[in-house]
Amino acid sequence: MDIPKGKTRPEVKVRETIIKDFYARWIADNPSKSVWNHSLKAEIKVKQLSYNETYEHAARSYESTMAVFQLTEILSKAVKVSSGPRKQGNKNQKMFSRIILMRYKNIRLVVGYQKSKGEYVQYSISAASPTEDEIK
Repeated sequence: MDIPKGKTRPEVKVRETIIKDFYARWIADNPSKSVWNHSLKAEIKVKQLSYNETYEHAARSYESTMAVFQLTEILSKAVKVSSGPRKQGNKNQKMFSRIILMRYKNIRLVVGYQKSKGEYVQYSISAASPTEDEIK
């Protein structure tokens, strides 16, 4: 599969399609649509919001698009970095009582917690800058 590396609108559109296709295959292969996360000691669910938010953000860069292909490993092995309230005024985060920032290698995973359902939901995945420890 040839994934464009540029930042032009047509290249971003191709990456959006690649991410959408990946999620469709992942959901077909993972009917529970969830993965146990060792740091949270809970399942992280993948919902429509998960792939919509991810393809909109991850498609903007080649590195973030490549990160999506590690979805199962990211959901399983990401470690909680911080937790806080959702962004006020962000309608996509309205359903969450709090937002959890997690990291796996150089990948950032944002998870929302739905208090009403007691569920953790993957919000987005993107490439992140390496931490100082990773640079050394």
